[in-house]
Amino acid sequence: MAEGVGAHEEQRPAGSDDEHEPDYRFTLANERTFLAWLRTSLSLLAAGVAVVQLVPAFPVPGARAVIGALLAVLAVVAAASGVLRWRSVETAIRRDRPLPAQRVPWALAAGLVVLALFGLALIALRGGA
Repeated sequence: MAEGVGAHEEQRPAGSDDEHEPDYRFTLANERTFLAWLRTSLSLLAAGVAVVQLVPAFPVPGARAVIGALLAVLAVVAAASGVLRWRSVETAIRRDRPLPAQRVPWALAAGLVVLALFGLALIALRGGA
């Protein structure tokens, strides 16, 4: 090790599989992001339960069950993706690699847009009934 260079400042080849202990701030930021994924998942699950249990019936039979189930599916996707994302980012940080691409937010956003449009259609049907 060169004089004046700390253990965490050693030069490593980019893309190396050697792991090192990263700056704790990066690890904690990754953990906070993971917890945000879990909060999002819990919110989606709570919304699904609320739709099934609290929302009055729509003119389309079974609409509440479909919306509730789709929200629960999005909750599972968010929770599972959060775990996988946390692990892959942690590995990238420890190996000095670029952060992995993230496609799941697009899928969650698309799912919520579809559910919102479906909800608007159901509300319009209720208004006309």
